[in-house]
Amino acid sequence: MKKTENRILKTFPELVRPVSEDPRCLKMKEYIQHGRINTYDHCMDVARTSYWLGKKFRLQLHEEELVRGAFLHDYYLYDWHHHEEPWHGYTHPREAAKNACRDFHVTPLEEGIIRSHMWPLTLRSVPKSREAILVCIADKICSVRETLFCR
Repeated sequence: MKKTENRILKTFPELVRPVSEDPRCLKMKEYIQHGRINTYDHCMDVARTSYWLGKKFRLQLHEEELVRGAFLHDYYLYDWHHHEEPWHGYTHPREAAKNACRDFHVTPLEEGIIRSHMWPLTLRSVPKSREAILVCIADKICSVRETLFCR
């Protein structure tokens, strides 16, 4: 780890480990997200891509909250392919945020990331931070890649 301006810079694995190794998050491995990709791997991919985009464009970000919010963005804990709710795309950000707040005491920034990641589908949940915008973009990139190339 490097120290910069009284701040310790952590690597991506150090940032994601506290949530990615939590037994509650490991349950996401049981549910398919896109193609053959499970929800856990999708969330890891979105977190990694968000972190990479931030580094690539040299953005000033709250990296820990970016990675946690990105990893927990689909923390809804059910198989959406067989879920009784027909409007999953519209409702799962709220469910994921509720679960994340309950289990991980997320910050307001992290909750905003989770709630807005489906914008513009969820018109009222506009990304309001650089971190939320990055996760929204990364989620679209990863979803397209998983849907088209991981069949």
